[in-house]
Amino acid sequence: MGRVIPAYFNWSGGKDSTLALYRILQNPSFDIRYLLTTLNQEADRISMHGVRRELLLRQAESIGIPTKTIELPSSSDMQAYESVMNTAIQELKSEGIVDCIFGDIFLEDLRTYRERKLEEVGISAHFPLWKEDTGNLVHEFVNSGFKTIVVCVDSSKLGKEFVGRVIDAQFLADLPETVDPCGENGEFHTFVFDGPLFSKPIEFEPGEQVLKTYESKNKDGEAISYGFWFQDLIPV
Repeated sequence: MGRVIPAYFNWSGGKDSTLALYRILQNPSFDIRYLLTTLNQEADRISMHGVRRELLLRQAESIGIPTKTIELPSSSDMQAYESVMNTAIQELKSEGIVDCIFGDIFLEDLRTYRERKLEEVGISAHFPLWKEDTGNLVHEFVNSGFKTIVVCVDSSKLGKEFVGRVIDAQFLADLPETVDPCGENGEFHTFVFDGPLFSKPIEFEPGEQVLKTYESKNKDGEAISYGFWFQDLIPV
């Protein structure tokens, strides 16, 4: 057996992270030490997904890999984000970790950015799902026995009726053709609550559904607004 590589996993709690972790744990070359997750400091929830910290901790306990969280203020800009991330990664590196895993599938710019920033601190990156057909991936995920619920949708790409649904054959059949089956363009985000990685299911009750709007600027400096539907999940 070759050298075992100490690594951390960039964990969102969603389906792509889960499938990538499922695959990498079958590779004896990697020793996954932590699930690294960014949380919104004020909301105490997973960034973008809006899932409560308690549910993240229950996921990690059921999977059997400890979490390491990065607390981000709501108002943080890119420079602040990179500073906080760099500090966290340097701490991981000080523990002997030299590699990390992502669940990204086809966003070239994002991969290039990740690899460039990690190279600066001497960390390598692996992408177990890279360039695979997203339709095949989501079916592999479902057929493997994983269960996941949609916790966030981009309101410009999907209607409210998609948030709060469990991903199954009917959900995939209902998706518009313009939406990637894995939501890889940010159309939707998920929370995985059961499957072959878990020693026990994550118990929750659906809470309220909320539309949150945000303000930004386009490339011409003009003000724009965008919104996301969130499904709250309440631990039980």
